[in-house]
Amino acid sequence: MNITDNDIKLIKSKGLTVEKILAQIETFKNEIPYVALRSAATLDNGILKFVGHYQTELTKLYESRSSNLETIKFVPASGAATRMFKELFKFLDNYEYDKESLNSYTNHEKANAIRLFLIGLEKFPFYNIVMEMVKDVYPNFESLSEGKQLYIFIEMMLKEKGLNYGDYPKGLLPYHKYTDSISTSFEEHLFEAAGYNKNANGDSKIHFTISNIHLAAFKDEFERIKKKVEAKTDTNFIITYSFQKPETDTIAVTKNNELFRTENGSLLFRPGGHGALIENLNDLEADIIYIKNIDNVVVRKYQEEVSGYKKILAGKLIEIQDEVFRILTAIDKKAPTEAALKDIKKFLVQQLNVRLPLDFDKFSEKYKIQFLKESMNRPIRVCGMVINEGEPGGGPFWVKKENGRLVLQIIETPQIDKNDKRQQDILKSATHFNPVDLVCGVRDYKGNKFNLQEFVDPDAGFITRKSLNGETIKALELPGLWNGAMSNWISIFVEVPLTTFNPVKTVNDLLKSAHQVKLFS
Repeated sequence: MNITDNDIKLIKSKGLTVEKILAQIETFKNEIPYVALRSAATLDNGILKFVGHYQTELTKLYESRSSNLETIKFVPASGAATRMFKELFKFLDNYEYDKESLNSYTNHEKANAIRLFLIGLEKFPFYNIVMEMVKDVYPNFESLSEGKQLYIFIEMMLKEKGLNYGDYPKGLLPYHKYTDSISTSFEEHLFEAAGYNKNANGDSKIHFTISNIHLAAFKDEFERIKKKVEAKTDTNFIITYSFQKPETDTIAVTKNNELFRTENGSLLFRPGGHGALIENLNDLEADIIYIKNIDNVVVRKYQEEVSGYKKILAGKLIEIQDEVFRILTAIDKKAPTEAALKDIKKFLVQQLNVRLPLDFDKFSEKYKIQFLKESMNRPIRVCGMVINEGEPGGGPFWVKKENGRLVLQIIETPQIDKNDKRQQDILKSATHFNPVDLVCGVRDYKGNKFNLQEFVDPDAGFITRKSLNGETIKALELPGLWNGAMSNWISIFVEVPLTTFNPVKTVNDLLKSAHQVKLFS
C-alpha cells in the first residue's frame, strides 16, 4: 500500500493513525459479514405492549423521580435537506416549461410527487415566504403559465439565487405554520422537550449534533425564538452543540480495494455515518438521555401525547434500572443463594431479553455470578417501536451471534444478505419498525458513567458503493448509532403508537396531519 508522507500528514491531521487506515482497508478486503437473523421481534417475543393502568404507573414513577435525575435530549441534526427535495430537483433538471405543459410532463413522467406538491402548495409553511421573493423578482408572475410559475417557485425556493433551502440543514427549514408564526423543527424540539425533559428548576438540556458550518445559523435561530419559547413553556433551555469528530471519518477505496485518490492526489475521507455519534453521546453527562431525530416532530396540538409516551418509556427504564441496580448491589454484598440465582435468571430472560448459554447450569457458581453480573452491568436502552407500514429503514430482530446465542438488535436492511431467501423472508415478516425513539440509561449501579465505546460491535458496520466523478468507490460506515454502536446494551423494545412517528423524509410529508395546524378542508 503506497502511503506517502503527505498521506501520513493528512491522516494525522484528522486524529487517525496509519494502522487504523490499514485496518479499514483490510475490512474492505475481507468484507463485513451479514447478520444472521433468527426471527423478527414481535409482540410477546421481544416487544412489549403497555396498556392503561401500567402506563399510568410508569408515568407516575418517572414523574416522581425525574426531579432527582439529570436528563438531556440528544438530537442528531447534521442532515442537509437536499434529499428531502429530491423530486423537486429532478423537476428543475428535466422540465422545460417552454416546450410542454405541466400536465403533459406530470403524465408522461408519472410525477405524482410534483402533482401532490402543486395541490398542497398553499399549505406549505414556506409558501408565503417564497411567494414574496418570487413576486419581487418576477412582477409579471401572475401572467405566466402554470408550468413556468411552478418552475420559478421551486427554483426560488431551492437554489442559491433564491432562498437556497436545498442547502439548508433540515433543522432550520420552515416546518409548521401557526396563526402568528412559522416554526422550524429545531424550535419544535424545544417545545416537545419542555413536556418531559425538565428538572425541578425548570431547566431543559438539549444537545444537537450539527455540521460545524451551520453552528452560527443554529445559534441565531435559538436567539430569535428563545424568549418566546421559554415564556410559553416556562422553561429555561440549555442548548449545546457538537460536531461529528474528524477522527471518525473513514478512508475511501476503489472497487479493487486500493486507496482512492482525488484529482490532486489526496486521499479521500468520508464521514463515518451516524454511528460516529456514539462518541458525541459518550461525552454527555446525564443519568437519562433521550434520542430522537431532528425531522421527527409534530405540531403542538399533538405534543402532549408524544410527551406522554416519552414518560412511559422513561418510567420503564427506571423500573428496569431499579431492579438491575438492586441485584448487582446485593451480589456485591453477598453471593446469591440458589433460589436467588433462579430469580435472577428469570429476570434476565423475561425482562432483559438475555438468552442464557445452553450449558449455563453446568457453570461453576463463580462463573454463573460473573456471567450474570456482566449481562446486567451495561447501558440500558428502552426503544419505542411502531407498527411497520412499509417505511424504509431498520427494525427489531432476534439475531444469532457467532457464539450461537440469540440477542435482540435493531438491524438495518444493508446488514442483511439480499441474496439469502430465508433471511429476506424474515425481513419481510417484521411487524415493527424502529422510529429512533430511545430513552437511555448510561450510568452503572454505582453511579459511574459507562464508557459507551466499550459496548460497540466493531463488526456491525456497512460497506457502501458510491459514484464519484464517474468512478465507483467503496465507503465504510461505522456501526450505526442505534444498531451496532449499541449492540451490547441491554435492549427493551416497547410498542408505541404511530402518532409518535412523524418524520419528514420528503417535502410532501409536511402536508400530513401531524405537520398541519389546520387540516385540508
